[in-house]
Amino acid sequence: MTTLPLMPKATAVWLIEKTALSFTQIAEFCGMHPLEVQAIADGEVAQGIVGYDPVANHQLRQEEISRCEADPDARLKILPTNNPVKRRSKGARYTPVAKRHDRPDGIAFLLRNFPQLNDLQIVKLLGTTKDTIAKVRDKQHWNTPNIKPRDPVTIGLCSQMDLNAAVNAATTRLEREGLEIPQPPPMDVMEHEKSGE
Repeated sequence: MTTLPLMPKATAVWLIEKTALSFTQIAEFCGMHPLEVQAIADGEVAQGIVGYDPVANHQLRQEEISRCEADPDARLKILPTNNPVKRRSKGARYTPVAKRHDRPDGIAFLLRNFPQLNDLQIVKLLGTTKDTIAKVRDKQHWNTPNIKPRDPVTIGLCSQMDLNAAVNAATTRLEREGLEIPQPPPMDVMEHEKSGE
């Protein structure tokens, strides 16, 4: 089990502002995607979030930060704690009624940005059905004109840690089978789609 720091986004904000760590190092420590860390650094995400100091809160040592700043390939190691945050592991994922209408947006985002995920992984992540995924993929969903790909983490459908674990598992599976890992569209294409150009 991977233990994440308390308040991962706020910790990432602090590490971006106060250290010379790479986006990848910060992303791996905080259980985020490197692009999400870059978006925080560019001010596109997490505006108004106050940085959370992991050194003052006994989650990291300054020596550990210095060691990783000196070696871009090094990875931060969180200090052991008596009260680690445990992640839920078993059972069906419950999605509150208020968030269920967001699921097609989350499905569209995963299909576009993480093409290596299979339908079963998306079903588990978002608590949806294979039928719904197929309808979103084939643009047969009843609400297709209004579906806009949105990150399921930011809309509260799954955790960043669960998404990272699913993507890593999918990538490992494809590598093991000797298949090419599909790449998401370039960022500039995604930006044009977002702005509706």
